[in-house]
Amino acid sequence: MRHVYVYYRIDPAQATLACSRIDALLAAMAPHCGQSPQRMQRCDDASTWMETYLDIADLGAFTDALNMSCEALDCAAFVAGERHLECFALPGDALGI
Repeated sequence: MRHVYVYYRIDPAQATLACSRIDALLAAMAPHCGQSPQRMQRCDDASTWMETYLDIADLGAFTDALNMSCEALDCAAFVAGERHLECFALPGDALGI
């Protein structure tokens, strides 16, 4: 299984908008995950956020759904810069990327 982490900075003036849209994004992505996705903030910088998506079986379908959901929810409206997606797997897992 793969774990996907997405991190980015938000515009602090748009924090309320960001909360509602990212929470909607997490709800939309939950069916693609083995565990409930979560939203976090960096401990020493509240404008740096991370989304965690655990136990992803089909990375291609997941990233397609994530991209479509981000576009539909206009996540670019509050992100300062770009969203960065990283995927990790346990050693020995067949990645099949």
